[in-house]
Amino acid sequence: MSTRQKWLLFGSVVFGILVLDQVTKLYVHQTFALHESRPVIANFFSFTYVRNSGAAFGMLAQQSPTFIRLFFPTVTAVALLGLGIYFARVPAQYVLRLWGLCLIIAGALGNGVDRLWLGQVIDFIDVHWHTYHWPAFNVADSSICIGVGLLMLDAFRTPQT
Repeated sequence: MSTRQKWLLFGSVVFGILVLDQVTKLYVHQTFALHESRPVIANFFSFTYVRNSGAAFGMLAQQSPTFIRLFFPTVTAVALLGLGIYFARVPAQYVLRLWGLCLIIAGALGNGVDRLWLGQVIDFIDVHWHTYHWPAFNVADSSICIGVGLLMLDAFRTPQT
């Protein structure tokens, strides 16, 4: 992969995931009542509109609104800056690593937009087995998780020099 292709990958993946994330959240926000749930696959998968003012799995959600409004945008900005610098320094031949970083950056931007817009994140993907629920998540969360998985795979595949 050339350097030009590396940056084309970055722009395309980040833009595509960000648009998909925001369009799905906007759809849920406009067509669902808060806490409304619509089954997709009975007893397994639903779309459920919830808002998360905390981090993953609702961590830190009990903190003051002032803390949340200052903490999360600051952490997101610092993380995006660090990830962006790292992406710029990764050689173009490390394709798996570049994909992972693109997905993480796109997810962080998607949830960051929500935090700036609403002060919290819209989640709606609800995976469950009858009454046992995994915490709801969204496209941005999925992008981050897949990106982290790709970075882990890359760490096991790529010899460190």
